[in-house]
Amino acid sequence: MADTQQAIIAGGCFWCTEAVFRDVIGVSEVESGYIGGTVEDPTYKQVCTGTTGHAEGIRVTFDPNTISLPEIFDVFLGTHDPTQLNRQGGDVGTQYRSAIFPLDDAQRAEAQAAIERWNADHPSNAVTTIEAPTQWYPAEDYHQEYWEGEGKSNPYCLAVIPPKIMKLRKSFQDKVKS
Repeated sequence: MADTQQAIIAGGCFWCTEAVFRDVIGVSEVESGYIGGTVEDPTYKQVCTGTTGHAEGIRVTFDPNTISLPEIFDVFLGTHDPTQLNRQGGDVGTQYRSAIFPLDDAQRAEAQAAIERWNADHPSNAVTTIEAPTQWYPAEDYHQEYWEGEGKSNPYCLAVIPPKIMKLRKSFQDKVKS
C-alpha cells in the first residue's frame, strides 16, 4: 500500500466538501468533522450554534503519488467560494468559514502558496484562513458519506452539491474519479 498523507480543510457545509473530495483521484478517505474550536468533543447541534469556534471540516486521506498536496488545495479553493467570509451561500457563521488547518510547516507553506495562486488568478481575493492545527473531532456517524446516503433526498444537498461536483468535473477534469 502506498504511503498516504492527510489534509484538513473547511469550506462551508462538510456534506458538500466531502461529496466533492470523494470524487477526486488519489483520495482514499474523507471524514467529516469539527476543528478549530474550544469545546471538547462537540456535537453537530453545538457547532451549528456558531458558539464553539469549530468549523465544519473534512480530513482528506490521499496518495501523494497520485495527487499532490498543492493539487488538493487547488481543488479545495476551486470548488467552493473562498472569497466569502464566514459563509458559503445560505450557510452563515464562523462554522462555515473557509480555512486550511496545516498539520506541519510544509503544509502551511503549501497552503499559503495555494492562496497566493488563487489570488493571482481571480479578481477577488480569498479570505481563506490558515489556522493553527488543533484537535480533530470526527462528526457523528450519520454525517459520514452523507451525500451517498440520505443526502440525495435532502433538498438542500440536491440544490448545493451537484453544482459543486460539476465545478470539479469542469475545472479539474484530470482529477476526477468517475
